[in-house]
Formats: sequence, structure tokens, C-alpha cells
Amino acid sequence: MPGAPGLLATLDEAMLPADPMDLFEAWMADVIREGLPEPTAMVLSTVSADQRPRGRMVLLKARDVTGFTFYTNRTSRKASDLAEVPLASLLFPWQALHRQVIIEGPVTPLSTADSEPYFHSRPRGSQLGAWASRQSTELASRTELEDRYAELERRWPDGTQVPMPEFWGGYLLRPDRMEFWQGRPSRLHDRFRYSRQGSSWSLARLAP
Repeated sequence: MPGAPGLLATLDEAMLPADPMDLFEAWMADVIREGLPEPTAMVLSTVSADQRPRGRMVLLKARDVTGFTFYTNRTSRKASDLAEVPLASLLFPWQALHRQVIIEGPVTPLSTADSEPYFHSRPRGSQLGAWASRQSTELASRTELEDRYAELERRWPDGTQVPMPEFWGGYLLRPDRMEFWQGRPSRLHDRFRYSRQGSSWSLARLAP
């Protein structure tokens, strides 16, 4: 596994595990140990049916052997992109450690049953906010959004459960490529790409 994080850290073939998730977990642990803000923040890139690429920052909410999970409003632009072209890229920009990870693969929506536990674990304000904001739709003013939120506070006062909106839920990206980038002096960085081959992964060093 790689040594201490930083510009002079080395990423070498002999250090790399057979499963890229092991390396991802080790790097995430470094990010958390170093106290970087928002360690799970990632750039989610999608492409629309008319081939317009789009990116935005979202938060990774779960990860396991099946893939990487995030949640959003299903009326959002990213959700409509994924309905049209169910492929995406995730970028973890850990600049403070001179590292980045890029993950690519197909994306599938989670069921209501799989999405609800996380929704109900969110702060109450975030649950109401999910109802108030039909993400990516146009608003006449800020007041329109705040008025919706106030009405929802009256509908579901403290002590009542906020139901999960039918237009909100999770998405799972199942990685078929994972790329790890480690900064080195003179921009001669170490860069490796894992590609899924059936139930295993192949590994290649890439020019930086």
C-alpha cells in the first residue's frame, strides 16, 4: 500500500492490491485522518441525450463491493441525464494530498425500500428541503422556495415523520474502471487504471 500521503509519496505496482476498493478505502482513511473538509465530496459527471456533458459536486453516502451510492431528487438534471444515458463518472479531488480518484461505470436507481432508510436518517430540515425543492426547475424568486418550506413545516410539525418524496431516491454506480493518481515532482505523477475483467481487475500504469 502507498506510504504517507503527500507530494513525495510513491505509488508503485508492487504496492497495489488486486482489488481497487482496497486502495480506495486506504486513501479515504488517509483523507479522514488528515482532517480534510468534506472527504466524501465528489464531482458527478453525466451526459445528456443530446451529448452535453455536465458535472456537479455531490456527496458519497455509501460504498461497498457493489459500488458507490449517492442520493438526489429524481426531477434534477443529473437524474434526467442518468435516465437517458445511465453511465457516469465520479471524481474525488483530494488536492491537499496531491491525489485524485476517478471512477466510471453504469448507474442504476435504488428502489424506494433501499432509499428510505437513508432519507429518514437525514436531519429534519434536509428532509423538508427535499420536498420543497423540485431540483433544477425554475423559481420565480427565493420567496417561492421559502414559502414552500414554511408550508411543509406546517404540514409535518415536529414530532411527525416526514415521508420520503416519490421523486427522491438513491443511485448506485457499479465501477468498471477506477483510476488512481498520485502527485510526484516535476509533474511526473504516478497514475494507475484498474479495469474490470469479469470478476477480477486488470491493472495498467498510465502516462501522467
